[in-house]
Amino acid sequence: MRWHIIEGEAGCEFAVQHECTAIVVDALRASATAAMLFDCGARSILAVREVEEALRAREAYPEALLYGERGGIPPEGFHYGNSPQEAHHADGRDVIFTTTTGAGRLVSSAGAPTILMGTTVNASAVARYAANLERNAVLIPAGLTGQPDFDAQEDRCAAVAIAMKAGGEIGEGADVFADWRERINDAGFDALFAAAPHAAKLRAIDMASDVAYCAQMDLTPSVPLVREVTEWGVLMGDAQSCA
Repeated sequence: MRWHIIEGEAGCEFAVQHECTAIVVDALRASATAAMLFDCGARSILAVREVEEALRAREAYPEALLYGERGGIPPEGFHYGNSPQEAHHADGRDVIFTTTTGAGRLVSSAGAPTILMGTTVNASAVARYAANLERNAVLIPAGLTGQPDFDAQEDRCAAVAIAMKAGGEIGEGADVFADWRERINDAGFDALFAAAPHAAKLRAIDMASDVAYCAQMDLTPSVPLVREVTEWGVLMGDAQSCA
């Protein structure tokens, strides 16, 4: 098995074209929020690209909770934002989920044989699940939609954390793996997440506590797994209960 690390839309396209497992890594914060939603008992997550799609989907599923963000804060009419620390409200509920980048990367990966969300908080579980599929996998640091030059270092950091847990051969992105493995060993996850430009954006909207929360390792065994592509987006369940 070979692990690739390819950022943004290019990673999504690679996974589809080469029939690899796609692992979307949006460390601050969509991957952590999705994992913790399942950890806290959410029944399903419908991830959609646009706010308008989320609002229309809720008209069809009025009992679902709306989670998401634009500019880091919940859009008008949403119940909760994109914070893993708000995940407990979804116990026993279905969730409709849209974020600036991570949800869109999931939709862009539709067509890959398996699509997961992973980050530090579920790194070991994601590594195990993907390895058991015995198929090459692409770790996709999400980056930032519309800003291809944005330095989403936390996404590369979390992607490399998953690859480190997995072991095995690194294909595309071997230079990224070597660089960030050294940085992780030198500085640790807390410092690397805190120094990320995205962390500064979260501090500016009084969401600093999410930065440290999302930097934690292996909080949950939950692995968000795309079960179905729908007219709205992609429907996810917890891989631990979908086997």
